[in-house]
Amino acid sequence: MVSGPEITMRPVGRVESPIRDRQDAPKQGDEGSPDAWITFEPGVREAIQDVEAGDRLVVLTWLDRADRETLRAHPRGDVNRPPQGVFGTRSPGRPNPIGLHTVTVLEADNLRIKVSDLEAFDGTPVLDVKAVLGPVEER
Repeated sequence: MVSGPEITMRPVGRVESPIRDRQDAPKQGDEGSPDAWITFEPGVREAIQDVEAGDRLVVLTWLDRADRETLRAHPRGDVNRPPQGVFGTRSPGRPNPIGLHTVTVLEADNLRIKVSDLEAFDGTPVLDVKAVLGPVEER
């Protein structure tokens, strides 16, 4: 591993989802994920106050149940395909299991937002949320 300064993160929220384990989860959010809620910590209330239904967001999660020792994986879990290095795949198992999910906000309610296309397990820590930027409009 590369040495350097220690990185400390704290979750800003948690996923509330009917997905409880791997066999219930689709490979990607747009492949049949149920709607889910993200419940935010009170300390980040100001950070989410302008999020509203229809917004597209990128949600960064910590895949806390993933195997951090995995360096190679069969793409999409298909053992008929040769294993690849995880940096060239979307495998949840990896040295730093950060999940990247593009979602659409369906509803915003105080410290909670309901989203589509989030394939994370119930209880998954949310590290950050960023707006999806569209094409730059001509001025």
